[in-house]
Amino acid sequence: MPGTREVKISYIVYLMALATFSGSCQKSPKVITNLHKISTLSSLLNEVSGITSFSGKELFAINDSGNKNVMFRLNSEGKILEEIKLPETKNVDWEDLAYDHKQNIYVGDFGNNNNNRKDLTIYRISGIDSQQISTAKIHFSLEDQKKFPPKKKKMNYDIEAFIHLNGNLYLFSKNRSSKFEGATKLYKIPTTPGKHVAKLIGTYNTCSDPSDCFITGAAINRKGDKIVLLTYNKLYVLSNFKGDQLFSGDIQKIKLNHFSQKEGVCFKDENTLYITSEKTKHKKPKLYKFLLK
Repeated sequence: MPGTREVKISYIVYLMALATFSGSCQKSPKVITNLHKISTLSSLLNEVSGITSFSGKELFAINDSGNKNVMFRLNSEGKILEEIKLPETKNVDWEDLAYDHKQNIYVGDFGNNNNNRKDLTIYRISGIDSQQISTAKIHFSLEDQKKFPPKKKKMNYDIEAFIHLNGNLYLFSKNRSSKFEGATKLYKIPTTPGKHVAKLIGTYNTCSDPSDCFITGAAINRKGDKIVLLTYNKLYVLSNFKGDQLFSGDIQKIKLNHFSQKEGVCFKDENTLYITSEKTKHKKPKLYKFLLK
């Protein structure tokens, strides 16, 4: 029958095109996450590296190296309420904030990308809610570092995260070793001003992906029984630990399903976190909240 072959081929082509179109209209599976954006932060916080909070209602934030020795007070929506210049301080590489139950804030000037710093410092800031702000300096070295810098395969002396617990400060390293295996080291120093040697008291292997397993921030809840460690796309929740052995209890790994340069974390309440991310080439700095439950 004349034209039959042509009609059959045309019909087959039509069916193929219809299938392709239908497939392209199907939505991609929705990624489920408990991370929710609160706001885009001011450009003054493009390099936000640490946050903390006394009450969960207001936040304090800092920028890292190359920025002024200023701490920002923010409301719960991330709006800047006040810029506070911290006396007798210098921002070599501020990386994290912590607080105690005496209304002191600790500023960790211990960023050490090249693993060669010998001037590691933590500033204890008192009177932040008054006109009488004072600064005490805690200088320290790391017990196990002997070379500055060490060999590339042993570059695990950068620090970007710490907490205050029971009168001591606990520091977590950001592993920059060339043969990355995910180990973060835990150090302990007292809050007493002066010179100290940070004691190495433990290690924990996060994961083996160097783009997603750097510890960039830490926080502890007000009860002192739950610690959160932050990476670019994960949280590690530590609980049921005993004394100094913070890795001795339960460790829950939570994937955020959202990759960005996250470097600041603190508790809003027992079940909610604030998380910040720095500006990158294609993304502005952000403030998020994350529901642990």
